[in-house]
Amino acid sequence: MSVLRPGPLTVLKDRGRPGRAALGVAPSGAADRGAFDRANALVGNAPGAAALEIVLGGLRVRFDAPAVVALAGTDAVLTVDGRPTGAESVVRVAAGAEVGVTAPRRGLRSYLAVRGGFAVAPVLGSRSTDLLAGLGPPRLAAGDVLPVGDAPPDAASPGRAGRAAAERGGDVAVLEVDLGPRDDWFTADAVATFLDAEYTVSPAGDAVGLRLSGPALARRHTRELPSEGVVRGSVQVPPDGMPIVFQADHPLTGGYPVIAVLTPASADRAAQLRPGRRVVFRRAA
Repeated sequence: MSVLRPGPLTVLKDRGRPGRAALGVAPSGAADRGAFDRANALVGNAPGAAALEIVLGGLRVRFDAPAVVALAGTDAVLTVDGRPTGAESVVRVAAGAEVGVTAPRRGLRSYLAVRGGFAVAPVLGSRSTDLLAGLGPPRLAAGDVLPVGDAPPDAASPGRAGRAAAERGGDVAVLEVDLGPRDDWFTADAVATFLDAEYTVSPAGDAVGLRLSGPALARRHTRELPSEGVVRGSVQVPPDGMPIVFQADHPLTGGYPVIAVLTPASADRAAQLRPGRRVVFRRAA
């Protein structure tokens, strides 16, 4: 497959590099794991096959051989030689066809999967691009050629996967959390504010962290916190009191207290939030 136009940001993602923290390597992987899994399921891939994570669309590629592809994650439209296809549907592509991904109206990250996955050389067991650590393949550029792997003989047949609705632009996004491990570092009023107030997604966010603006969260303790491990979905609060939600390319450790951690489904939802979206946090049921 040849890249004709990469769009604003397109990278390769799989399930990442879990279990390598002792080497100083964070997991990375797909930002919206549910959408990534749906795209792979649609084309019949084994779980975790490498797919393209496309921020705000704009991708255009050419397949040099027949392929089976699917797009998931946003309401972006997959086109084949300029013709639109159905939402989250399995599309068979002829050799030489040009496949495009339009800019979504809602949502941020789309996932383009091809049957067989993208067979670039893995780095530390993963084909994921980690933008923070600089590991894995670089972000896509025009002229890049990505090999497509052979579908394993026991892979599922292409089919339908359950579809999740794209984030709606005018609504408040609800992110469910479990409090802790450092909620006791904040005043009772700050914890109550965190679970009640609205925050707004800042333009400064990226695949490392989603920065929010809104009511500042006051600490009970002002002493320094030794760096400790963080995970995807950790809500860290720096001295300015503005929450930061760690995303897929988060660092291994953080030096500010984590007031709460998003549920896996809410971490996926956070990965689709654009700047300007309003957010509220709620305790997980």
